[in-house]
Amino acid sequence: MTQKYSIVVAGGGSTFTPGIIGMLLDNLDRFPIRSIKLYDNDADRQGVIGKALEILLKERHPEINFVYTTDPEEGFTDVDFVLAQLRVGKYEMRDRDEKVPLKHGCIGQETCGPGGMSYGMRSIGGVLEILDYMEKYSPEAWMLNYSNPAAIVAEATRRLRPNSKIINICDMPIDLMYKMADMVGLKEWQELDFSYYGLNHFGWFTAISDKEGNDLMPKIKEHVSVNGFADGIGTAQHLDPSWVETFTKAKDVYALDPETIPNTYLKYYFYPDFVMEHTDPNHTRVDEVREGREKDVFGFCQNIIDKGTAEGVEIELDAHATYIVDLAIALAENTKERFLLIVENNGAIPNFDPTAMVEIPCLVGKNGIERINQGAIPQFQKGLMEQQVSVEKLVVEAWIEGSYLKMWQALTLSATVPSAKVAKELLDDLIEANKDFWPELN
Repeated sequence: MTQKYSIVVAGGGSTFTPGIIGMLLDNLDRFPIRSIKLYDNDADRQGVIGKALEILLKERHPEINFVYTTDPEEGFTDVDFVLAQLRVGKYEMRDRDEKVPLKHGCIGQETCGPGGMSYGMRSIGGVLEILDYMEKYSPEAWMLNYSNPAAIVAEATRRLRPNSKIINICDMPIDLMYKMADMVGLKEWQELDFSYYGLNHFGWFTAISDKEGNDLMPKIKEHVSVNGFADGIGTAQHLDPSWVETFTKAKDVYALDPETIPNTYLKYYFYPDFVMEHTDPNHTRVDEVREGREKDVFGFCQNIIDKGTAEGVEIELDAHATYIVDLAIALAENTKERFLLIVENNGAIPNFDPTAMVEIPCLVGKNGIERINQGAIPQFQKGLMEQQVSVEKLVVEAWIEGSYLKMWQALTLSATVPSAKVAKELLDDLIEANKDFWPELN
């Protein structure tokens, strides 16, 4: 008999939850499921999504046990996989992450620069809490973590939970691979073979070919040099105006190293002046999300609840949902498939800090991961990565030690902050904004 798996989505009130559940249901032939749980500490927010999915599952898959809960014991007992997508402080705090730095003339972005550091200081405790629940109630389970900012969270789990069964992932390179597949006339990102190295939201593709080994880089470079990623297909979460601008700007990011294809987030480090000029301090990406995705997903769920049926309803599937299902299958069924993961370097990039949490291709099977060596990296990327990984390590040290000085150093070192003076003023404002969430810094 085929084994059936039990899943808990930690952060069940997330707008990404319906897409993930839809993707799980879409793949029951490959990945049979006996139980789906949602866990969140916000009962009201999760309640809307939970009620809608309960109706949908009862109608379409009554054989799957479904619960949504705020009780950790109920949520994490008897599970095989924890899919973690936490946003500690929700959109209210994301709003501050994006807008407080802008007052100091620095970019306001949820995962990059000061906003990402602010969010990271909130996320560390939340992710550790979920990991501890898993280890207490289902010690054999795997946690697939895609809570942002992934680089800081991954460094914190490396330091504080080094033996835990956690894999840190990000869907952004997948979205770019969808676009690159489209540029060369392929339908799915899985049809590409690739090499890539960097940190999360801070990396470069060095080789892309099809499954027959044909080099696709020349055609992709030609496209990116003119258009960036602007006119390739993508997922609904990346169609807001600010994303379109980011995908277009990729052509200028590419110009700094035409040997590679860059991650779009490098825009924030290479062109912060451009970002500042093109940002409305009163209407940032969080506002786009509230007006778009947030409204759409909760409206969609409320509609199912009001009608009392999910008949005729189609769930929109997200890029990262497919990735998570594929990753869970690889762990469960020992497929040894290739994934881009955030892992301890440990020599995979030989001329870079062995303790750095790098984003590189890995083979995944039931015993975990095998890194694929990416070789030595050029001076330009090495210098950028050493600066950025130091920022991430200092943030984690600030959290562990309750150190004001380390957090000031982290902000000062970031390529997005112009001086130690600005860093200190910004830190004091961020401490005030995060007083309910950050550990006390002395």
